[in-house]
Amino acid sequence: DLTTWTSRTSGTSNSLNGVTFGKYSYVAVGDNGTILTSPYGITWTSRTSGTSNSLSEVTSTKGYNCACDSTFVAVGDNGTILTSPDGTTWTSRTSGTSNSLNGVTYMRQGTVLTKFVAVGDNGTTLTSPDAITWTSRTSGTTNSLNGVTYIGNNTYVAVGDNGTILTTSDANIWTARTSGISNSLSEITYGDSVYMTVGANGQIRTSFDGITWVGRSSGTSTDLSGITFANDYPFGNSTFVTVGALGTILTSSDNGITWASRTSGTTKSLQGVAYKE
Repeated sequence: DLTTWTSRTSGTSNSLNGVTFGKYSYVAVGDNGTILTSPYGITWTSRTSGTSNSLSEVTSTKGYNCACDSTFVAVGDNGTILTSPDGTTWTSRTSGTSNSLNGVTYMRQGTVLTKFVAVGDNGTTLTSPDAITWTSRTSGTTNSLNGVTYIGNNTYVAVGDNGTILTTSDANIWTARTSGISNSLSEITYGDSVYMTVGANGQIRTSFDGITWVGRSSGTSTDLSGITFANDYPFGNSTFVTVGALGTILTSSDNGITWASRTSGTTKSLQGVAYKE
């Protein structure tokens, strides 16, 4: 219900940095190449990633409960990119960069997958039509990019250090946007026709077009690391959820205007959050 949270046993002491859902399974990734899977988020199984590099983020082409063809993509340190059809068996891919990769997303139009995008340190941006072959793109910034998303208005948005926000319609040519802050931005999501990014010192910025950004009061000065949109269609209870340092969990049901603090039951930093449609 996004209000009451229960601690689960992961089976690892490594930090976990990102989580997603696709093809019947949650997948979490973390330090030292850690990959865990779980069908319901309760019992977790360790998987062999084939790398000791820390993994920072993971995405899936299927965010709902279906047995359709699916691709998971995980990214991490030293340009690491791994892919999997099921979250269990992973294959290393050549990224063409030694920069750490911090975020990854994809664009889907109907049933046709059109492009993966990964972002990372020193303004690194990569694109791929299939998650196998990756091409470097020019972002126009040397600031590290920490998160990227796509859905709506034919626009990708990437966020990063020093308040960096970039937009593009094709993931090839990027345009810098004014965020109005110098705080680092850690993650971005999209839902209910709103782009929303979170970052250091409790910063939250929202935009309807990815171009003009407005600050929102989170009610905390704690660093925020992850955000997702819980689309409870058709019940009308769609909610943004953000997590961060000291076990911070905040929720908003009015597109980020007001936020409610939730009790997580932990003081450990929370890095990512995912919702199963």
